[in-house]
Amino acid sequence: MERLLKVQEVAVLLGTTVRFPRRLIEERRITFVKVGRHVRIPERAVEAFVAANTVQPRRLGNPRGVAA
Repeated sequence: MERLLKVQEVAVLLGTTVRFPRRLIEERRITFVKVGRHVRIPERAVEAFVAANTVQPRRLGNPRGVAA
């Protein structure tokens, strides 16, 4: 069985306040599990969220592609 994280644990992993993962849950931007009245987030959902929102760096050089 996959590890289910508390909202506070997700906040620590992401380096944010607890408010941020709660907002992700409210806006349905991350997968979560209801265990009774408790909310848990699968570890893979946090990894997927980070991967989906990772921005790759631009290549150095002329940004317009025009020769100098």
